[in-house]
Amino acid sequence: MGPTVLDVQRLRLLRELDRRGTIAAVAGALNYSPSAVSQQLSQLQLEAGVPLLEKLGRGVTLTAAARVLVEHADVVLAQLEQAEADLAALAGETVGTLRVASFQTVLFTLVPDALTLLTREHPDLRVVLDHAEPEPAFKALAAHQVDLVLGEEYPGFPLARRADVDEEDLVHDELRLAVPLSGRWAGAQRLEDLASAAWVLEPAGTDPGDWGVNRCRQAGFEPDTRVRTPDALLHVHLVETGHAVALLPDLARAGRERAVRIVDLPDHPSRRLFTGVRRGSGGRPAVRAFRSALRRVAVEVSRSVRAQRDDPGFGPVHRRS
Repeated sequence: MGPTVLDVQRLRLLRELDRRGTIAAVAGALNYSPSAVSQQLSQLQLEAGVPLLEKLGRGVTLTAAARVLVEHADVVLAQLEQAEADLAALAGETVGTLRVASFQTVLFTLVPDALTLLTREHPDLRVVLDHAEPEPAFKALAAHQVDLVLGEEYPGFPLARRADVDEEDLVHDELRLAVPLSGRWAGAQRLEDLASAAWVLEPAGTDPGDWGVNRCRQAGFEPDTRVRTPDALLHVHLVETGHAVALLPDLARAGRERAVRIVDLPDHPSRRLFTGVRRGSGGRPAVRAFRSALRRVAVEVSRSVRAQRDDPGFGPVHRRS
């Protein structure tokens, strides 16, 4: 009898178990029942001929042999992605469905214009969008639930580099202080002037939320946070209506008439926006087309935001020297 061939889908399940920690989490992510995941992993263990899982309390943990197998699974699965991308490229057509996960400011500001370009240039490409924050979006990418993720990285909060993800920078989006045009906070010239202001911030425990709190603490105060929400448009609206001050990325204000006053921060911090795909799949025509459209739109929107900021007749802007 010849050697047993390891099943690729079972290898994928083992890799997901290594990442997610429990069989229940793997089952939930991949739409399996827990018993089905257990059965598939047991079969993989028979194929491998060595123990892969050990009991740990009510759960399981991976053996040393299983971790070696996970490393090989990463290579095998990436190579399969590359093979599929190469075959798609040979076909020479940008068709099919591309599933994209993105967070709000990119969905609102960049994606519609990118879809307009794609509709004109690749009418047979179907793009399906999911609103998702970066961390769950990358888990969905690994589980093959989406094909491309739009991610963000805040200054001082470097993301772990994923060996199975190919990243491509999209734009560096500057972060600035936004205050109302009138009222008690309108005259603020620097962050330190807003120690007693009402703040709208991103949720606690997220990189954007923690970054905002840290900036306030570096300025010598704890922000009086009245609203916590990931909805960047609500941040803008609360500042426009005079109910709060905020730290806003430029893209959150793109395409809107100036109804807030913008104050540059001294070190001009910016968040890094990027796209991520499974390693090996970057050559897929659909991925290349979407990335290209998004880059072109990002360049134009960034140019527009800069022009708006620099237009002395458009509205008040304060620059730190």
